[in-house]
Amino acid sequence: MLHLFADPSDLQDDLLRITGPEVNHIRNVMRLKPGEEISVSIGGDGREYRYGIEEYEEDAVVCRLRFVKEHEVELPVKVLLFQGLPKSDKMDLIVQKAVELGAAEIIPVSMERCVVKLDAEKAAKKSARWQTIAESAASQSRRGIVPKVTLPMSMKEAVEYARQQTDFRVIPYELQEDDGSTKGYLESMKPGQSVSIFIGPEGGFAPEEVELAREAGIRPISLGRRILRTETAGLAILSWLIYILEIH
Repeated sequence: MLHLFADPSDLQDDLLRITGPEVNHIRNVMRLKPGEEISVSIGGDGREYRYGIEEYEEDAVVCRLRFVKEHEVELPVKVLLFQGLPKSDKMDLIVQKAVELGAAEIIPVSMERCVVKLDAEKAAKKSARWQTIAESAASQSRRGIVPKVTLPMSMKEAVEYARQQTDFRVIPYELQEDDGSTKGYLESMKPGQSVSIFIGPEGGFAPEEVELAREAGIRPISLGRRILRTETAGLAILSWLIYILEIH
């Protein structure tokens, strides 16, 4: 079923008027007919609205509300993923899968060992591309919100942002001894709280970056006995959070 995001201003009582690029997608790509149903998230309120297509106008699709699903589709905690900029198109995959797994915000971070270096113009173009990928992934996974992909930050800026924005902060680090405390720390989170996750680039974190994070109250943790690729590590811990918060 097609899932879209709409603004409250698009509503008039129980009618929803869809305009813009989605009109072509609904009419010519999906080839949906009047009477067929679509799923809609509105204003990030966490609900899923089911609309039936009433009619096509020249530049709009008019839909009527059928029912509302009240269950919350978002993770109980807000997850901010701070991802060290990887090589090639790995960030595309990371953004897509992180959104599917429930990340609320994705922050690209320029770290010491990042091979990729972006000037302001390239950073803006890349961020716009990643935001489009996030929107598509959010639609596919029927998220209640479209997660934000920020402009790239320096490690110093990212650490300060995490300190201000989140209750829990972790940095998976391959040299961190597994003392068994990671599980208890993550399980101590309560619904409504927030967590920052820092993931290094292909070359890992520089020791100075780990120390900077530690001084800001970001806790080094272990993700097990194996060394994970940069495109795997964040997804692994997001999957772990899903198990802790939604399944276990």
